Amino acid sequence: MTFRYLRPPYLWDHNITYEEFQGILNGTLEIGRLNRDWAALRLIEYAPYDEMIHLLGYKAIVEGWPRWRSRVRMLEVQRGLDFLTDWISLKHPDLLNDNTSLD
Repeated sequence: MTFRYLRPPYLWDHNITYEEFQGILNGTLEIGRLNRDWAALRLIEYAPYDEMIHLLGYKAIVEGWPRWRSRVRMLEVQRGLDFLTDWISLKHPDLLNDNTSLD
């Protein structure tokens, strides 16, 4: 599955392209307050689950979750990612070798 947009739907309030978003997400670009943590939170809160996993990767989610958790507004999303990060860490640590790259 390929996720290519001129402007992803989860960026309704920012005038940046998909390529700029990828740069922000992988840490090679910052635009004002738009940094990697902001981009990860956008995916966590608004992108479909498979797109979030594809773009962030399991390793980045497990590593970043303690930093991002308090900024996620929806309790259901917090609980879901609490479960996911615990499950990966305890039952599937092999997924932490995930080197998912941005397309």
